[in-house]
Parts: sequence; structure tokens; C-alpha cells
Amino acid sequence: MRLQSVSLCSLLCLIVCATGCGNQVFSVAGKVSPTANPQVALYSVSTGAPGSVSVQFGLDTNYGLTTWAQPTAPGGTTDLFVAGMKANTPYHMRAIVQLGDGTELVDGDHSFTTGVLDATQTPTITATTTAGMTPQSGVELLDLASGSSRPTVTDLSGNILWIYYSVPGGTVPNPVKLLANGHFLINFSEGSVDGLNSVLQEVDLTGALIWQMTAADLNAALAASTCAGCNITVVGTHHDFAMLPNGHLIVIASTEKDISGTTVTGDVIIDLDQNHKPVWLWNEFDHLDVNRHPLAFPDWTHTNAVLYSPDDGNLIVSMRHQNWLVKVAYANGTGAGDILWKLGYQGDFALAGGIDPTDWFYAQHGPSFVSPNTTGQFSLVLFDNGDDRVFPAGVTCGAMGEPPCLYSTVPLLQLDETAMTATLAFHTITPAYSFFGGNAEVLKNGHVEFCEAAGGPGTTGWIYEVTPDSSSQTIWQMQVTGRYAYRGQRIPSLYPGVQW
Repeated sequence: MRLQSVSLCSLLCLIVCATGCGNQVFSVAGKVSPTANPQVALYSVSTGAPGSVSVQFGLDTNYGLTTWAQPTAPGGTTDLFVAGMKANTPYHMRAIVQLGDGTELVDGDHSFTTGVLDATQTPTITATTTAGMTPQSGVELLDLASGSSRPTVTDLSGNILWIYYSVPGGTVPNPVKLLANGHFLINFSEGSVDGLNSVLQEVDLTGALIWQMTAADLNAALAASTCAGCNITVVGTHHDFAMLPNGHLIVIASTEKDISGTTVTGDVIIDLDQNHKPVWLWNEFDHLDVNRHPLAFPDWTHTNAVLYSPDDGNLIVSMRHQNWLVKVAYANGTGAGDILWKLGYQGDFALAGGIDPTDWFYAQHGPSFVSPNTTGQFSLVLFDNGDDRVFPAGVTCGAMGEPPCLYSTVPLLQLDETAMTATLAFHTITPAYSFFGGNAEVLKNGHVEFCEAAGGPGTTGWIYEVTPDSSSQTIWQMQVTGRYAYRGQRIPSLYPGVQW
């Protein structure tokens, strides 16, 4: 990694107090340094004035990209990580300081050349935009789930902009999400049993560890907790988590129970407070029939996603091996955990706009809210893997003139919790069948993005951005070769609140 032409002290702007305080000179001095991450620079800014500072950066002095703004430290130094740069590439950057009175101080230009990535540990990624089409801007956050898998962020051309190397041995990330504080929260666990040897880590943009919780740490916290139902032992955390507005963290953890001599694996939903202490727990063994197992057993429920509904404070839990989304009475930590409804085949909603049972979802992954509201009349989209799809009586899938047995879809469902109807507003069959993984979301521009974790051929994942109509025209697509893409998510940038 090379550092070029770093100006240690640039006097850039003079501000004279107008109220008799004398001539007061404020200056801004910037210094750029490498970090442990070859694609992340440390920009240190010194200024004598209170305000906020951000960094503009790019391939030339037109810059083009910016970090978020952080408060300055008057009389001290403010450090910002500059991330979102391609590897082995020279960049220009400069700090912009905004003072409280609207005055802007501009640092001089600094040069920084990013380091080289380890080719043996980076995935092969290609991305294509359809001619004449414009995808939703931002970057792609990849949760890769096979081989030497590392959380990765790319631009929309497939160039790697950020990668996390310090993956605990023998584990895969599942999931990875950008936090409001600019850090990443990543859950790692072994793939053989959900949650096995799990470790939940918060890391900054350089990859430095902020805090972590192992499965042993979580079990110790459960043993010390007085919350109802917390006197259990879990295997570990897995698949998903939800960050709440009050700073709490909702995690999924697997647990085991002996049922007539068979070790059955189910899941619990745990609410961790701001200090990562369990304060509420929901156990599937207490609320569901263990004799219902349409897809697999004794991996009974295989919970793989949890959504927080801000409108009513409840949770929506995705259970792949039940072919259900269930709404749980969490009520912001005061709920009794009753199941309010089950969505899916043999659930509580009537399907409209499609064929029941075929057009329900099966072995699903990655649901997300579509509508601004999250209760009453609202919309969800998800990835329907279709592993154990049920067909109407008299239909033999795969037979001449009949539908294939295995195919995946992306349904967007408009739910009415009063009428108990689920109406298909969008329902596209994906280019390939994906037997596991995936997710779906509606982007800011209204397009639908979905991830086929195992879109094939071979160990290959595909991500698509398509129009939300019957033609489902592809706007943009990404291929990840040699890795399964468990999830792909379009995020605005590597900085909360900043759109690239």
C-alpha cells in the first residue's frame, strides 16, 4: 500500500469574529494514513472550530463520492475512515469542514493508493446493466455462503469495494448488515447445524472488532437472565437478526429437545438489550405442533429470517421447513408471544390472484416489507425456493403438459389482516431453480431485486434487478462464480444516510 503527497498542514480559510473577540484564525489540517484493510484509508482532520467534517474522494480531483459527516473535535483530531475504493488504485481525497455558521473549510488534495487484494480469497464477480436501462444506484452487499466466504461489497460493475477477511475458521457469514453507526454486524456459524460454534461480531470498516458474542457467551447470559423462558441452552445464533430503534437486537438461535427419543432442532427468538443481555424470549416448541413437519425432520422449523414491524411492535418470523411466515406478539418486549397468524399453505390467509396451493411459497427465504406501513393492509416480498411445492389434486408435476416440480418464484403479497387475504401483486418465476438461500426487496426506484443463492450451474449465485410488472424485464444482474450468494442487498453506500 502506498501513500502519496500527503499534506500535513493546509491553512485554507480565515474567519474573523464580528463581535469583538478579535481576529480568530481557524484552520483545517488533514493527514491520510493506511489501515489494516487495504481498501480503507484513515483521514485525520485537525481544526480549531466546532462543526462537522466529511471526505470527498474519487479517481481524480473531481472526486464524486463522499463519506458521511462526523462532528469535529475542536482543538483535537477527528478521524474518518474512507471506504468504497477499488483495490490497487490511486485515489484523490480532501476533507470538507462545515462550521456552525455555514462557513466551509476545504482541505488540500491528498493522494492515496489502495492495496492489493488476496486473489485466493476473493470471489469472481461479474455484473451487467441492460443497454438503455438504469439500475437503482448504490452498492451491493453480498452474504456469500460457500467455500472461503467473506462478507463483500461491490459497485454495480462488480468491482470489490470492501471485504472482511477475519472470518472465524470453519464458519460462514449469515447474515451481514450495515448498522446505523457505520459498522457491520455479522453472524458466523458452521453450516452443518444451525448456530453451531456461532459468533456474532460487530466490526468497523477496517475490520477491527468492536464486540462479539459467542454461543457460549449467549448461554452464559441466558443462565444469568431472569426473563421468562430464558432458562434454556441454545446451540447458537444463525441466519438473521433485526436491529430495533431502541438499540435492542433480535436474534435467532437454535435449540434442541428430545421428542420420543429423537433430538429435534427448533428455534428461539431472543431480545438482547443495549448491553446484549436477554430480556425476552420466544420458543417455537411452546407455540407450534412438533408433529407438523412438511419439509424436513428433525430439523423441524429451520427459522431463517425475522422482521420487526414498527407499526405494532410485533415480529414476523420465517420458518423454511414449515413453509410459513408467522406473526408473533412481541409488542416491543411486552407481548406474551402468541402466534397472531400464519401466512402460507395451510395457514390463516386466503390466497387471491393465484392458484392455491401451487402459488404459495415453499422453503422460502429473505422476506422484506414493501409498503411504508407494516400492519393492517401492507405488503411483503420474499424469495420462494419452491423445494416442496404442492400442486392441485390431479396435477402430476413434471408430467407431459404439467408444470415442472422444481422452480423458484418471487411473490409480492398484499396482506389484509382484517379480511385475512393475501393477494399476489407480482409473481415472477426466476431464471433458475435455487434450492436454498435467497432474498427479495423492492428498491427505491420501484424495481424488484432478488437473489438466487444457488442459481447455477455449479456453485454460482445470481442477483437480478427487474421491473415489477408481468414482463419482469431484467435491468441489472450480477453473477458470483464459485460461491453461493446467500443474500444480496442494495444499500445506498458504505455510509448510513449517504447515497452513492
